[in-house]
This record gives sequence, structure tokens and C-alpha cells, in this order.
Amino acid sequence: MLADCGSPGIPRPPSLDLPQPASDLRVMRKGDRAYLAWTVPTETTDGTTLRHPGATSICRSLDVPMKDCATPVGEVGATPPTGKPANGQPANKVQAGYVDPLSASILSGNPEAQLFYSVSIMNKRGRSAGLSNIVSVPAFTSMAPPADFQAKLSAEGVTLSWEGTAGATPAQGVEHSYRVYRREESTKADSVAGEMPLGSTSDLRLLDQTFEWERKYEYRVTVITRIHLPGKLATEFEGDDSPVVHVFTHDVFPPTVPSGLQAVFSGVGQQLFIDLIWAPDTDADLAGYNIYRHEAGGTAAKINGGMVKPPAFRDSNVVSGHTYVYTVTAVDVRGNESAASAEASETVP
Repeated sequence: MLADCGSPGIPRPPSLDLPQPASDLRVMRKGDRAYLAWTVPTETTDGTTLRHPGATSICRSLDVPMKDCATPVGEVGATPPTGKPANGQPANKVQAGYVDPLSASILSGNPEAQLFYSVSIMNKRGRSAGLSNIVSVPAFTSMAPPADFQAKLSAEGVTLSWEGTAGATPAQGVEHSYRVYRREESTKADSVAGEMPLGSTSDLRLLDQTFEWERKYEYRVTVITRIHLPGKLATEFEGDDSPVVHVFTHDVFPPTVPSGLQAVFSGVGQQLFIDLIWAPDTDADLAGYNIYRHEAGGTAAKINGGMVKPPAFRDSNVVSGHTYVYTVTAVDVRGNESAASAEASETVP
């Protein structure tokens, strides 16, 4: 038994301490820059914990995928992986990144040109187990952002305007469009407020009606370049952004003035009343209506207590021999009140 306990196990070769190559490299092209991101490995190629990471070489080639990283275009310093949490859960994944500035000599007017990227993660002795996955992005020249980007708030919505690129003729298989982004200032999430193709018009406008009132927003516009090559999936990338414009969607705009007001006298026995009807207001934020009445030479006064919801009202506080003149206003949920409708009058016999 003592001999069995003391017998040596199967010898293992020493670890080369080579980081596992990244397998999730992502590359995004925007303007004259390429943005790279990947997950920092936590293990070596031997399956042991990576304890001594080194720098990461950024590898790039034009038109032909690289086979090695003989001439890196950049380097990222060592990024230690996060250790295992105390509760025994798996280690958190750490993301690394790099921004590659693209010079005019690299970009071209050829829609078929491609930039291929990979990263080579090394140990502290400068040795690597090889390249990561290879990702390509277009090497086509991007368009400059539109000039004079402005935003104006109105009752209809936020009108975005800018100077278009008049007379721009894209290359064969290439199309461009403007895309407007909106972001609520309290968040980091962008949403697309609208998109429209490049055309010959130099003064462009887009109406955004998908926002919420009483919020603070940032807007920006960029040019999207889409490349359609035979036998390949379409690719696209964004140009640089215009300067951001800020909008506070404070609602000070009243609803539409009610129309079609009619007043009709009716009487049942001793009960006298005048019925009012009008065309419904279609504003999305409508809260209801107010009813105003006056007699000849008098001052109009509101005669409803609470807000009137339907487009109809019965005035039972009438007296024989009097003529009453009515108007109606619309009120939204924020208390903005429209101007008075056209008058309608009726005489109680």
C-alpha cells in the first residue's frame, strides 16, 4: 500500500504558456477608422490558467487575408484576465479593443477593396499560438458628414434639417443614404429616427414623430454607404457623425381647434336644454374639451365642471326667451388649451 501511494503519476510536459487565440474578433468600420474588439483569453493552449499575458499585435492586410502577423499595424498592452470570483462562479469575460486610423492611402474608390484584420495574442516572452479569426471590412472611401445639421420643435414633431450632398454620383454597386439617430440624454441607447436616400436636393428635412414629450434628446446624422457586389452579401458602414444637436421636447403646443360646432334646442315637458355637438379632435394627447357660453354683449364663461370627454355636451341651464352663443376649446394632457372654435348660437323659445 505504501508503495502504491508513492508511485509517480504520468509525467506532463512543461506548459508553453501560450494564450489561446481569440475566436470572436469583431471589426466595425465607421468613417476613416476601424474599431476592433475581442475577448481576452483566460487559458493557455495547454488548458491551464493564463497567468502571464503579453501584448496583442494588431494585424491588417489589404485585399488578401494574412497568414501571419509579420508587420503589425498596432499593439495593445497586456490585459490580465479577471480571476475566478470568490463564489466559485466562472470568471468574467474581459473585452479588449483597438481603433485603427485609416489613411487616405489605404482607402480607395474601389468598392471591391477589402481590409482584413486579425489579432495575435502573445505571452510575456512575446510568443503567440497564432492568429485569431480573420474579419474583413470595406476599404471604400467614406463620405463626409452632412453640414448645418439643425433641429426645430413644433406641434407636429421634431424637424431635422441639413445640407445635402447635391450631385453626388456613387460608384457602380454603391448606394448612399442619410441616417438620423436619436438618443435620450439619460441613456446610452441610440434609435433610428429616420433614413432617406441621397438625392439631388441640397436642403433636406426629416420629421421625427416617434419621440416622447418632456424628454431631452440628442440627434445626429451620418451617411450610410452600402456596397452590393455580385454573388456576395451586401455590406454597409457609416461615415463620421455630424455635430450633435440637443432638443428638449417641452410641449407648449395646444391641440387642434375644434370644428363643426352645432347648437340645437330641445325640450321635454318642463325641461329645457341645448345640445352641442362638434367634430372629434384627433390629437393623440387630447385630454378633453371646455365649453364656453355668453349672451349678446356678455363675456364668455366656462360652463362645464370637469373636462368633457366626448365631442358633445348638454346645457340644461337655459331660460326661455334667451339666445346663447357657444364656443368649444380642446385641451391636451399637459393642460395646453386650443383657441376657441367658431361660434354657434341657439335661442330658447
